[in-house]
Amino acid sequence: MGSLRELLDGSAEALSAAIQRRQVSCREVMAATLARVDALNPRFNAIVNRAAPETLLAQADQRDAELAPRRSAPGSRGWLHGIPQAIKDTGHAEGFPTTFGSPLLAQAFPARDSRFVQRMKAAGCIVIGKTNMPEFGLGSHTYNRLFGGTPNAWDPTVSAGGSSGGAAVSLALRLLPVADGSDFMGSLRNPAGWNHVFGLRPSQGRVPAYPKPELFVSQLGTDGPMGRTVRDVAALLSTQAGHDPLAPLSLSDAPRSFVPTPRQAATAARGARIGWLGDLGGHLAMEPGILPVCEQALQVLADAGAVVEPIPLGFSAAQLWDAWLVWRRALVAPSVAAALAGRPEARVQVKPEALWEMDRGQDLSMMAFMQAAQVRSAFHSHLVQLMARYDALALPVAQVWPFDQQLTWPRSINGRAMDTYHRWMEVTLYATFAGLPAISVPAGFDPSGRWPMGLQLIGRPQGDAALLALAAAYETQVLSLLSNRPAASCLP
Repeated sequence: MGSLRELLDGSAEALSAAIQRRQVSCREVMAATLARVDALNPRFNAIVNRAAPETLLAQADQRDAELAPRRSAPGSRGWLHGIPQAIKDTGHAEGFPTTFGSPLLAQAFPARDSRFVQRMKAAGCIVIGKTNMPEFGLGSHTYNRLFGGTPNAWDPTVSAGGSSGGAAVSLALRLLPVADGSDFMGSLRNPAGWNHVFGLRPSQGRVPAYPKPELFVSQLGTDGPMGRTVRDVAALLSTQAGHDPLAPLSLSDAPRSFVPTPRQAATAARGARIGWLGDLGGHLAMEPGILPVCEQALQVLADAGAVVEPIPLGFSAAQLWDAWLVWRRALVAPSVAAALAGRPEARVQVKPEALWEMDRGQDLSMMAFMQAAQVRSAFHSHLVQLMARYDALALPVAQVWPFDQQLTWPRSINGRAMDTYHRWMEVTLYATFAGLPAISVPAGFDPSGRWPMGLQLIGRPQGDAALLALAAAYETQVLSLLSNRPAASCLP
């Protein structure tokens, strides 16, 4: 067994094994984690609304007592036994407010845990706080008026992405061994790519969404896992996933474990057919250098036996964008309006992009929504047919390199003006709109070596396990690259 520092630097899987074997105590892990958070979080602001240290150490002592070698000890709760976690601030964790990064919700304490949080707690984790995010999760750039901003783990002058930016930075800085996030328009994938970790958007319904104000239509966002290794991502998904009758559209066919076997990791790329969508034939504005970095990452899979070929999307990207705007407006506007309910004077506390979504949603007709739903349905059918020929589709995870932390959003990309605050994230909507699983894998860095970029792999319908196996095959080929870590996390 390595030192405690090496365990915290390594995989959640290895840390879990050391705790289960009582080679390291839960108290030691908690104390070391809190020391790292104290050292780095003041600069990076990744974890917010932290619990009191004495409370967390007492919970760690309880976990140690449960593992004590005596007949009365109940034993391990699961693979997350004693492992510190911070829940993204979209998720409910009892005792912590669910703020969505908004001052209007600073005291919004939930009555119960989100289902995925409940499952993580049942597997033994200890919740130490929440991870930071953009206000209402909008914009893929982690800053808000309640807690402030979270900069990139590799270069604090630029954006961490979002909306799971605090989670991604916590992973990159080794403040957490594994993390949860959520993904609406790339919110797991974009920050994972920009912080050199793995982020999986699961198939729609794989991780049940409960409790939520609405359970039948709100099917663009989904909770999911992040990690520094594919196996960690898969292990957390195995904990979060599973049918829940209270979540009527949750999937019921999950395997017991999504963790790829060593054989799968060694062979999944052989013969796999991957369709490279690139910039959709020029439709997507793209900063220089991003496509070559992603193509180099795809060459890794080709060298492992995959067949990679450029392909067209074969569907009107402009029509998809228009339908996407309708769906997004329909789902975002009510959540912003609910936070403002009865407090019209509080509009000044809400960022302009959120107000724009809410105001444009006020006169949205059911006719317009259903027409957009028909476009979405046609696109889903098209992708299902396309993926009968491919095991995965590939795209960059972002259209820009991490941008200046002080910007609210990029106004142009490579000379092309962006007409909305989220147009620069258009590359992420295709997996979301079709409800398909998609994972961001580290692809490489910009020429300066400071800014990471991710490659987005989109899997077949409900093909989370196969997609994770393909990502594991990629990971085995680039272990030396993936072992890199931001210098800011190197503690004395």
